[in-house]
Amino acid sequence: MESWKIAPEAAASAAPKEPRPVRESMSEISELALLNDANPLGNLIGGRVMHLVDIAGAIAASRHARAPVVTASVDYMNFLNPIRIGELVIVKSAVNKAWNTSMEVGVKVYVEDLMTGQVKHTTTAYLTFVAVDGKGSKVKVAPILPETEEEKRRYDQAEERRKIRLELKARLTAGNY
Repeated sequence: MESWKIAPEAAASAAPKEPRPVRESMSEISELALLNDANPLGNLIGGRVMHLVDIAGAIAASRHARAPVVTASVDYMNFLNPIRIGELVIVKSAVNKAWNTSMEVGVKVYVEDLMTGQVKHTTTAYLTFVAVDGKGSKVKVAPILPETEEEKRRYDQAEERRKIRLELKARLTAGNY
């Protein structure tokens, strides 16, 4: 076995049975927007933002599942404001809801102008991750426990988005879209 892989028994036994609070899954990463990721307008390219969103989402999902996770879907991604080169990119994520083996993670991206301290919301995304063991087989995850009003709202809305995701998946699979 390669040394970087997770032992199957470690991931499979890591899933707790009791609900886990949203706060335990919260993640925040940040980095400077650098020139090597710029488009011709001097903004961070969308693909780099998407990469950061996927990483932050995976961290939150892994924290909740206590197992490796794989990205199953991205509902959509709204780009609200550009990220200029030299600004600080801040990516925040948390699990909104967990089902059997899958979790919806909400991710928000902010940009901070380090010279003025001004912070702007730039991007919102919803991703679905599936917990797996070291062999790639799905593993069960604990339910999520929303505590604040905001967490409860996101929890309820996650169920609505899941219904839409599953309906769209069925239509696409059947070739009816």
